[in-house]
Amino acid sequence: MNMTDVFNGIGSFFQWTFKIMKPMGFGTNLFFWLLIVVLVITWLRMQAKYNKEAKANNTMA
Repeated sequence: MNMTDVFNGIGSFFQWTFKIMKPMGFGTNLFFWLLIVVLVITWLRMQAKYNKEAKANNTMA
């Protein structure tokens, strides 16, 4: 196995996923945007919790 096989495999995988996503239409975009929004909100909530904990322990940088 050489690097050409690896890159061809990656290319084949993306072509396969695009064939699946095309019939889904705008639903694919909506899914990824909702996923990003949920992950950002989760990240911000966790960061606020860690900042509050650090401030209580006087370990805030």
